[in-house]
Amino acid sequence: MNVYFLAAAAAAVLLGLAHSVLGEMLIFRSLAVQATQSDGSKLLGRRHLAALRSTWHLATLFGWGLAALFFWMARPDRSLAGLAVAIATFLTLCAVFWLIGTRGRHPAWIVFLVTATLSYLGAPA
Repeated sequence: MNVYFLAAAAAAVLLGLAHSVLGEMLIFRSLAVQATQSDGSKLLGRRHLAALRSTWHLATLFGWGLAALFFWMARPDRSLAGLAVAIATFLTLCAVFWLIGTRGRHPAWIVFLVTATLSYLGAPA
């Protein structure tokens, strides 16, 4: 097993975890409260705040997807089919996350799902 790729995978997982946890604690808890101006008007609606929060955590998923690719690359028995499946699985998770995070109101989940499907279909047999 390639220890450098394995270490890169671990670092990407830890970075993603820190990114999401600290983002929730330091940004999104107070942002929801501060989204209303002093005159009572909204700076951000609930839908836009949900999209912003989902985008923040999508970056974490991308980091974890990269970690999965590093882990795959660390294995001595890696194959192109395994890489395509790992990418497709990661993109499917992004599609589901985005669908839930935006309650289906932002069409990016469709693009993630189409890209995942194409990756599965393009995987060598």
